Amino acid sequence: MRKEWSEEEKAFMDVPEHPIKLDFTGCRYIMQFHEILKTQLGLPEYYGENWDALWDLMDGYRSYPTVIEIYGLHDLPKELQPAVEKMFVIFDRVHQYSPYIEFVRVS
Repeated sequence: MRKEWSEEEKAFMDVPEHPIKLDFTGCRYIMQFHEILKTQLGLPEYYGENWDALWDLMDGYRSYPTVIEIYGLHDLPKELQPAVEKMFVIFDRVHQYSPYIEFVRVS
């Protein structure tokens, strides 16, 4: 049976930080990686924690200038490097369609 999501669960969470900070420091597993994306980007509860779901939610993420700073990538285990590469492919695509959303690799 398919879960019905409430309006509250379908809503993006407020992210009061500007710029938005994605901090992967201490991340060790792919599910933890997706949890960081979900919480720090304010993605809805129904975020499927996979790359297609990330693209679906990031397409149209913001309609105004937004900077997203990315931290802690140097701290990730080598097993997560494919995840980092996939994330940046999606972020590059988001920026292509929404040039006012900027992704900045800080460390």
